[in-house]
Amino acid sequence: MQETMLPSNGLPHANTAVQYNSLCYNINGEQVFLNSAAIHYFRMPKEEWREVLVKAKLAGMNCIDTYFAWNVHEPEEGQWNFEGDYDCGAFLDLCHELGLWVIARPGPFICAEWDFGGFPYWLSTKKNMKFRAYDEQYLAYVDLYMDRIIPIIREREIGARGSVILVQVENEYGYLATDEVARDYMVHLRDGMLERGVTVPLITCVGGVEDTVEGANFWSGADHHYHHLVEKQPGTPKIVTEFWTGWFEHWGAPAATQKTAALYEKRMLEALRTGYTGISHYMFFGGTNFGGYGGRTVGASDIFMVTSYDYDAPLNEYGRVTDKYNTAKRMSYFVKATENVLLNAVEGPAALAVLSQGFSARVRENGNERIWFVESSKDERETTRITLQDGRTIPVTVGPNAIVPVIDRLELEPGVYLTCNTYLITNERIDGQHTLIVYAENGQRSYIELESEQPILVQDDGVRRQQRDGEHRVMFDLCHFQEAQFVHLAIGGKPYRIIAINKDYADRAWRIEGKDGAKWALGYADFDLLQGGICRAALAECDVQPIHLGDWGKLSNELQSPYVFLQAPVLEEWNTEACVLSAAQGQRSLQPKAFSEMGQPYGYLLYECEIEAGDETSIPLVISKLEDTARVYVNGIQQTLVHKVGAAAVEVELTPNGSNRLQILVQNMGRLNFSPYLGEVKGMAGAVYSGGQSIDLLGGWRHEDAVIHLNEVNAIASGTTIRRTFTVDGGYDRAILVGAISGKLSINGKDIQLEGYQDWFLHHTLDVSEYMQEGTNAIEMAYVKSPLERLELLVASSTQELNGWRIADVEKLERQPHAGGSGTPVWHAVKFDRPDLPLDVNAKLKLRLSGMSKGSLWLNGINLGRYWQIGPQEDYKIPMAWLHDRNELVLFDENGASPSNVRLLYDQASSKRWISL
Repeated sequence: MQETMLPSNGLPHANTAVQYNSLCYNINGEQVFLNSAAIHYFRMPKEEWREVLVKAKLAGMNCIDTYFAWNVHEPEEGQWNFEGDYDCGAFLDLCHELGLWVIARPGPFICAEWDFGGFPYWLSTKKNMKFRAYDEQYLAYVDLYMDRIIPIIREREIGARGSVILVQVENEYGYLATDEVARDYMVHLRDGMLERGVTVPLITCVGGVEDTVEGANFWSGADHHYHHLVEKQPGTPKIVTEFWTGWFEHWGAPAATQKTAALYEKRMLEALRTGYTGISHYMFFGGTNFGGYGGRTVGASDIFMVTSYDYDAPLNEYGRVTDKYNTAKRMSYFVKATENVLLNAVEGPAALAVLSQGFSARVRENGNERIWFVESSKDERETTRITLQDGRTIPVTVGPNAIVPVIDRLELEPGVYLTCNTYLITNERIDGQHTLIVYAENGQRSYIELESEQPILVQDDGVRRQQRDGEHRVMFDLCHFQEAQFVHLAIGGKPYRIIAINKDYADRAWRIEGKDGAKWALGYADFDLLQGGICRAALAECDVQPIHLGDWGKLSNELQSPYVFLQAPVLEEWNTEACVLSAAQGQRSLQPKAFSEMGQPYGYLLYECEIEAGDETSIPLVISKLEDTARVYVNGIQQTLVHKVGAAAVEVELTPNGSNRLQILVQNMGRLNFSPYLGEVKGMAGAVYSGGQSIDLLGGWRHEDAVIHLNEVNAIASGTTIRRTFTVDGGYDRAILVGAISGKLSINGKDIQLEGYQDWFLHHTLDVSEYMQEGTNAIEMAYVKSPLERLELLVASSTQELNGWRIADVEKLERQPHAGGSGTPVWHAVKFDRPDLPLDVNAKLKLRLSGMSKGSLWLNGINLGRYWQIGPQEDYKIPMAWLHDRNELVLFDENGASPSNVRLLYDQASSKRWISL
């Protein structure tokens, strides 16, 4: 099936190298399945780009999807940086050199769990600015950014001197506003790209605008998203602009490893059977949130990203292959082998197939070529039989709750057809032979049927086969062993071979593209392509000899151990200095100031003032605006670590009848990267009160006769109005409501307007002072059918506001010899030599911070990010590219923890032995 191709954007000046119809994209005159790897240049050293991009290409990816982070390119207003690790033009050039297309996503908003969604911190200092809106002030700054970033992209479009094939307008705007509400803003961004010379198609994801192609972002629910896109844009190709391979992690939460490799495979098959002809694997390689660039997201007040952005992605944080990588590679090879059908198919009538109970099938067909997707609802692996529309019955083995593709009369060449009940991962000419590689689980059987108008001559015995219709149809029953099986045959005099391997062997199979065609190396644990076309491979721990298909020249058969023993540098002779907590020389202010007001993008601030005590030995403090974790000290003694932020009430101990020094140490934990309320102040801002009261509002709500606690799941409909009362006594005139506030909020009968309210954003901090009254108060709110962690009312008296603050950058505070003990911040420093590594390893170094508390770390002056030993992150990446002959590692630990158990170690794959091929 073919449809007329449309030029990109449907515009007269569009780039004719990229066209599309309702089925797929067409690049340089060829239909393509866009297999794209999401990789962010700014999340790794420049020296790692090639290795990571090559790994994507070896996994069958033909495209790279990357965001462009405005804040790394303009860290301070008017100061631009496109050098070194942030040389995005060089990254695009490298993609082109490696034969990879590029989907460019310049934002200006990128989300990406990246600080402020990619906006530079200083943008939040602009008064009355509305982010991601048709706001004159905001768009003026966006246009200045676009003036810089778009030429870099435009100059590297396909047909110019690069391989950029698609450019995205904004990012996931549909989560924030409907297309109609968003139109003026999105049109401005779209037209700005066109006016700056972009000629390739413009795309959007989750929300669209005219003259762009919209994609969907999801992990599950492929059918739902596909049908939504068909309704909006029936004439455009359907691609998954973000297929979520894993998930981000945040401090104090469980490890986000719930998306297994097996489920990843099933979800990809669901996308294929639905009809998607492009998948961007987000993330394919996540990398690291170095510096202070880890963001903050919605759901609670304290969801701050960990420093690792491993994402449980196919390539882990260190660029190592994982089970998901092997899955992505096998699936990409399958797509490549069946691409013509997948790109031109429509969904056919599944009723043509007959299966036993517990199994179902859907089919995509292009003429007489079909791919069936057989799905099991069984709890264990089982073999069923599928009867096709012409009466042919073939066996299919399907894992528990899994999907298996069945190839039905795939045309290998004119007049030659393949039917196969398992994965086909190559279908091409190698060594002068048309080569088919199929795989299944070890010990499983595969059914392979070849039909031809020309005679089929099987040259090898030893395999189970049946020959029907004379010489024109042959069926093989092959068992998949640890060792590969070869079947040689000729069809119409042309040489063919079938290679049957098991899944483990398929995981160790590598397809290498070359000018003279592809070649394969099977049996290696890992693979790399160096500059100059040099191949090297990591030996696998198995008793199966590697197989090489294609022109490899002379290869050594020398047997070697697959492992090398490595010893990481030992960290000893730490130098420790105490951080003197005194902001006497800091900036003075009536109230606390935020990080941006201090001109400080990241790091730590120390806030300090005096509290005059009467005869009380303890009092509550009410902090009206606090957007980060904070350690509270009185007279040098640590009182508490504040986790839940927005606003906070903390109890502190005082020395009675005198002056007490209050100090609050605040670390910038990252700005919101996904929220309707971008641009929150970081650190403390606004009033701090001595005295006051905290009222927990999670419990005591009523609906009809039911008493409801918001931290429980209750049997009432979401959105139902619930009510409760509370009492405020003591002459308080300030009131702050903080936590999971839902819509339809009112206090004492007065509706409270929540500007820009979104029901998925369950954290707000509201000043509700004008709605409160002395004594009994009534509050009403819409019920949210989800367990909530916090809803708290903080009340205080304006007469008890603390003034006379001193604010200082912690890195500039005095240091002195450490007297031992913990409870106050310290600086630890240690030096170590670059390790002398053998040439036959590819080592990756990491730091395990056992015994530490919370802080930041630096290597040779480069900020490696935040740490917090509450999990789930335990180890921190030490890029080999940033090592010197002599290195200095520095830790700032908030609680003064000892580094005696801190150590460097290599990741497990570092012990693999690599050989040149």
